[in-house]
Amino acid sequence: MVRIFAIVMAALMLFSLPVESSFAQEAVTAPAFDVEQASRAYIDTLQGGELEKSNSYFEGGYWLTLWGAVVAFLVDFFILKSRLSSGFRAWAERKVKRPWAVTWLTAIPYLIASFLLTLPWTIYTGFFREKQYDLLSQGFGEWAGEQAIGLLITLLIFPLLFMAIFAVIRRAPKTWWIWGTGVVSIFLFIGLLLGPVFISPLFNEYKDMEPGPLRDRIVAMAAEHDVPTENIYVFNQSKQHKRISANVSGVGPTIRISLNDNLLERTDPEEVAAVMGHELGHYVLGHIWWTIFIISLIMAVGLFLIARIAPRLIARYGGQWGVRDMSDPAALPLFGLLLTVYFFAATPALNTLIRVNESDADRFGLEAAKEPDGFAKVAMRLSEYRKIEPGPIEEMLFFDHPSGATRVGMAMDWKAKNKKNPVIIQPGTLKEE
Repeated sequence: MVRIFAIVMAALMLFSLPVESSFAQEAVTAPAFDVEQASRAYIDTLQGGELEKSNSYFEGGYWLTLWGAVVAFLVDFFILKSRLSSGFRAWAERKVKRPWAVTWLTAIPYLIASFLLTLPWTIYTGFFREKQYDLLSQGFGEWAGEQAIGLLITLLIFPLLFMAIFAVIRRAPKTWWIWGTGVVSIFLFIGLLLGPVFISPLFNEYKDMEPGPLRDRIVAMAAEHDVPTENIYVFNQSKQHKRISANVSGVGPTIRISLNDNLLERTDPEEVAAVMGHELGHYVLGHIWWTIFIISLIMAVGLFLIARIAPRLIARYGGQWGVRDMSDPAALPLFGLLLTVYFFAATPALNTLIRVNESDADRFGLEAAKEPDGFAKVAMRLSEYRKIEPGPIEEMLFFDHPSGATRVGMAMDWKAKNKKNPVIIQPGTLKEE
């Protein structure tokens, strides 16, 4: 079940694009600006082995989505079928008496068991595969240390979440899924409020961005759209990977603008402006609140299905599993495997939710930064890990951001409509730095 809520939290992390390359470019004066020709000039910078590598990595992710769901389902089914979960609950009942405490204590060994059983798959997908495609900068020890930190955070947060949900089940057995949705929404909000201050610094060091023309431009762009600029940070994400990213995170007093060091070290000022225009768009357009609302609706459907399906399964197989009823925390893996199936089926909807928001932020960013070529260059940085030219159905099903080709086309279309006497840029070959 932890994987399910991790997916939900990940959907709230709206970030930018990776980079490990540079463009050599020249302007070509043309009698008429052709959007398609201008777009192809960028898209065709990705050729040969690099194109094959990009496609292979991203298309392999389609299968990882399926097999990841299978692994999560089997892990929860094993914990349920082997009566591990009922054993965890029996152990908790020997230690504490209050129902909320039993749920909290049952959740801890369940989460640890889920983590350990899933660990081989996590090591392959999160470490070895990333290393294979040269997308991870860490050694195994550093990577494993961050996984351990993630587990500790999980053990602090999720037992409280499960405790709240099972309390709702006990108090409102017929309508618990409605109140449970509210509980999830509250936890998401708290995560947005506290995450930038207490969780993010556990993985990276955040320092104030140094004064200079680039910071001044970010401040000016933010001020123009009433985005708070009291906190602008740079964080050292290069120790983990080579992708660029930035974000406007937090809520109320914790709002901050953050840029990773890759963004500053591997892109031009016009590219940084394009990225920051996009990220400011997420804040100005209220995407965080809209995303919480939509994800809450999606979660409501999932919990409703659990409320209808789980009691029937418990009535039929509860004796074999050692699960008494819906309020028994031993049912945690049953909830988890049902949510795994549901969220796997809902993957296209979640991808579309994020992709639409990203596309809106792209349009906002083009207007805010007025750097279409910077935006196109940043979009091409996707070439390291995201397929550049998918088919329309492929993009709809598997892409949680617009494809590189879509973004470059949007940038060149904006350039044609908004720049006086636009010229086609010939970026040349995308070269390693």
